Amino acid sequence: MKKLVFFSGAGMSAESGINTFRDSDGLWEQHRVEDVATPDAWRCNPALVQRFYNERRKKILAAQPNAAHQLIAELEDTYDVHVITQNIDDLHERAGSSNVIHLHGNIRLAKTSGPKAQYTTEFYPIEGAELDLNKHFCKDGYPLRPHVVWFGEAVPAYEEAQDCVQDADIFIVIGTSLQVYPVAGLVQEIPPNCTAYYIDPKANQQHLPPQFEKIAMTATQGMQYLKDKLLNEVA
Repeated sequence: MKKLVFFSGAGMSAESGINTFRDSDGLWEQHRVEDVATPDAWRCNPALVQRFYNERRKKILAAQPNAAHQLIAELEDTYDVHVITQNIDDLHERAGSSNVIHLHGNIRLAKTSGPKAQYTTEFYPIEGAELDLNKHFCKDGYPLRPHVVWFGEAVPAYEEAQDCVQDADIFIVIGTSLQVYPVAGLVQEIPPNCTAYYIDPKANQQHLPPQFEKIAMTATQGMQYLKDKLLNEVA
């Protein structure tokens, strides 16, 4: 089977009711990003940060995968499908996708808040929606924090994502404005002979390498169009 790699961003989950990471006013769920999504924020006010992500986790648990998530998962019947996502939700997995790389972490998991937090590979499943600073600790005694890559931290999964795209037959970018680096650089890592698509309502405004076909549609509309196109090609 041909290798089909998806690279998804916040627009992928917007149709499931999950807000995009940062609104036009620079706020995330009415908080300054600097107050809830940096190592300094955790050092200054861990209770606020923990409460913020507990609320995010509740919303994600209440959300459901949308049709675009499901269409991606369904393509596993015909293609070797891999998903690389900037999203911290688990909607790809809940829709049935088997191979998902989370570049910015997975809010359903926790990790140590100790000195090696950004590089750890040890994660703790979270039962329910809440982490408690006074109850939940890693094996070294540090309070657990969300498994989320904050601004100013390394992106440990980026190397795995690079390896994933470098032998892709088909590469599909969906629901991301490609503004966050280094992860946006993945579009430069695909092979020259790779067929590439970019799905986004503002696709025509994006400057991309010439091998990309731009599909100016929402995630669900674009995925329905593309799934039909891909299945016709292998029929």
